[in-house]
Amino acid sequence: MSTAAATHAMATPDGRALSTVQYGLLSFLVSEVALFGTLIVTYIFYLSRDVMGGPTPAKALSLPLVLGMTACLLGSSATIHFAERALRRGSDGRFLLLWAATIGLGVAFLGGTAFEWHDLIERQHLTISRNLFGTTYYTLVGLHALHVSGGVVVMLIVLGLALRRQVSAANPAGVGLVSWYWHFVDGVWVVVFTVVYLVGR
Repeated sequence: MSTAAATHAMATPDGRALSTVQYGLLSFLVSEVALFGTLIVTYIFYLSRDVMGGPTPAKALSLPLVLGMTACLLGSSATIHFAERALRRGSDGRFLLLWAATIGLGVAFLGGTAFEWHDLIERQHLTISRNLFGTTYYTLVGLHALHVSGGVVVMLIVLGLALRRQVSAANPAGVGLVSWYWHFVDGVWVVVFTVVYLVGR
């Protein structure tokens, strides 16, 4: 493949070549795929090999709660998409509203995770050291929650900059990068949710 062809193949949807920062973010996300993939395979591998006793996924996990959390996170993918579109069209007020909604949905997801963990620890007595399920569950779901927390913090910073009129249609690159990261986090959750809360039960 020629250099020109390679550059064209790695382009944004609007046909522009990827920037160095975009390449860097994509490289980071690829490494994150490997990390989450390893943890997911580990979770599946040890799921039926727990000999330490204690709560099982079917007994411990609350599907209705997690369905609500999942709706919040998937909804945040929609709001951040339309927020980025609004910014590129110069609609600053709509951008701020949708960006704030994305943050709110991310915080709601984290609140649901905290509530679930409190219930698991207090009522089910499931801790990270209780059994293999607890170890792999808290590691996998906790790592994802850490990524969501990081995304929320970055979005709060962007919101603050936008309120000071330092984010606009003239410089939307940072918002685009945060959007890529957030869509990745949401995509990872779809896989984690399927493996842990559907297949793993």
